This record gives sequence, C-alpha cells and structure tokens, in this order.
Amino acid sequence: MAGSTYGELFRITTWGESHGAGLGVVIDGCPAGLVIDEAHIEKYMSRRKPGGIKYSTPRKEADKVNILSGVFEGRSTGTPISMVVYNENQKSRDYSEIASYYRPGHADYTFDAKYGFRDYRGGGRSSGRETLGRVAAGAVAGLMLEELGISVTAYTKSIGPVTIDYNKCDEKNIMSSPVYMPDPDASEQAAKYLDKQMENKNSAGGIVECIVRGLPSGIGDPVFDKLDAGIAKAIMSIGAVKGVEIGDGFAVAKSTGLDNNDNFQIKDGKIAKSTNHSGGVLGGISDGSELVIRAAFKPTPSIASSQRTVNRQGEEIDVEIKGRHDPVIVPRAVVVVEAMTALTIADMLLKGMGSTMEGVKKFYK
Repeated sequence: MAGSTYGELFRITTWGESHGAGLGVVIDGCPAGLVIDEAHIEKYMSRRKPGGIKYSTPRKEADKVNILSGVFEGRSTGTPISMVVYNENQKSRDYSEIASYYRPGHADYTFDAKYGFRDYRGGGRSSGRETLGRVAAGAVAGLMLEELGISVTAYTKSIGPVTIDYNKCDEKNIMSSPVYMPDPDASEQAAKYLDKQMENKNSAGGIVECIVRGLPSGIGDPVFDKLDAGIAKAIMSIGAVKGVEIGDGFAVAKSTGLDNNDNFQIKDGKIAKSTNHSGGVLGGISDGSELVIRAAFKPTPSIASSQRTVNRQGEEIDVEIKGRHDPVIVPRAVVVVEAMTALTIADMLLKGMGSTMEGVKKFYK
C-alpha cells in the first residue's frame, strides 16, 4: 500500500491498524540535537486517546508512546526516530458482523473495490486510530517549532449548529472544555446538543480552527508547493475532513476586492498588514501574519440507528452499527489538526533554508 508517507525533508511514515498489535510512526529528517521531551509527547497523545472525554468512544487505551530509536540522552540523533503505541483494549469481535456488509459513510466498500480485501476490525488503516502516529510525530515537530518561537494552537470552533463567540473566547478554557472550545457558553451548549444526538442514536459534525503564531514571512513556494496547498493536503488527509479553509475561506466568494485585500502598513518598523483576510498566506508564501486554518469534519458515520446498505452478496439490508464509537469526531481531532499543521510547517521551514544563496552561505560559513 502506497500513501503512508508524508513530507519531504521532515518526513513521516505511519503504520499499523486499529486492531493489530500496535501503531506507530517513523520520523526521518528531524535535525540532530532537538530536545525530545517525552512528557510533551504524552500530553499530545492524551488529547486524542479514547475515553479521555465524555464524548469519545469508551474504548480504554493508555496510548503510551515507546521511543525505539533516534533519541539518545534526551536529544534527537539525526537518525530516524521510531515510535510505537501498543494496542491493549481491542474488541475485534464487535466488528465480526460487518465483514459481510458495507457500513454507510465508511471506507469498507472503497477498500474492497481497490484491494479486493480489507481488515474489517475497526476499519484497519482507515480507522481514526491511525492518527496516533501523526500525533506523536506532530508533537516532535511542535518541539522544533517552539525552538523557533512558533506556536500552533487548535480548538473546536463549532459542533453542529453551535459556534463559538470570539468575544467570549479565552484559549485558557480549551483544555477544561469537554469539547475543547475556548468559549465556555458555547461549550455548554455543544454538550447539550451532543447529549441529544446520543439519545437519538445519532452523531454530529463540526469545525476545528487552528492558529499558527510567530511564523516568519517567506515560508512556502509559489507554484505547486504553496504553504496553503501543503496545509490543505495535510488536513484533508485526516479521516472525516470534508473541507479546508485558509483565512476567510469560502466567504471570499461573496466579498469584493476592496473588502478582501489586506492593506499593508509599517508597524513597529516592519511591514505588516492591517487586516488578515488572507489568513497569513499570499501567493502560497507566508506573509508574517497569523496563519488561520479551518477543517470541517463530517458526523461520525458509526451510529446505532437503523441504516440501509448492501452486503457483499449484493443484497440490500438494514443495519445498526454495534461497537464503541465517538458521537462526535471533532474534539479528539483537534490535536490531529494541530499535529498535521506542525508537520507541514516543519517540513517547509527546512525546505526554505536553501531558497537563497545568502541562506546557504550563512549555514555553511
């Protein structure tokens, strides 16, 4: 199977299945000498692990990361960093029934169409548990960005019809919210909405917003390797993401040039923008403003309500999905968006080092 590797210079390869022995990642290209704080990685992992919040699957996993290579005396060695998380609480029998039919909203049918064979236990490589490797690698990328004064912060912007009010937001509230919202009032409303969906054997979708601060101007390339193109690919590669916005996103279609253009000004002796409709990117290259990203997640497809589908014999049947499933993907996906953003930026920062002769001279002199 191709397609499990992401990045060019800061490159990751994820491996493993939801109900296999474990899942992991290999990072190739992490600069030597980076302090690898295992507690930092564990914090990332705890934000996406099952059972961590009320609105997640009841599957209980410690999701303890084991670093197998590439780190010595707390620092990266410049060689591949390999990390693994062993599965401890699989209940594969919960999925034995779905081997004979295709779940609505899942990759069951398309996997069969492509490979003629699939691991039906929790979705195999299409399972959300695949993101374990991404998050572990994203935590390492985040450590590299911190060294450069760059921060990546993601949170839930909306769940169903409930959207945060920026006037009531404080990023300090994110970690105390059961749905990772910075607006306490919206968090409470979203919780009530999810409780109702759970009662109705239904699920909900939502939007994750991610803000990158401290990113210097000049990151990204102007044609195929645009910063926003790379971000879009990274975010769209996350399961259940159906749309990505940068800056004002789809709202620009209703705007005018006068409204949408960000005027330049001199601020603190430097060139800056008076607004940020572009979301921190112009011509595929960072402009020094905050990078603003949004990802739209579809509702969890595994629901207990009756749905119509087809089995492998070509018969139409009614199904009710059993097993342990999240009523909403969004809260646990917040850290995944953060991780994929950090990985993309880390890779583009390394690629940008050789964009000018002055940069090359500065490094080798």
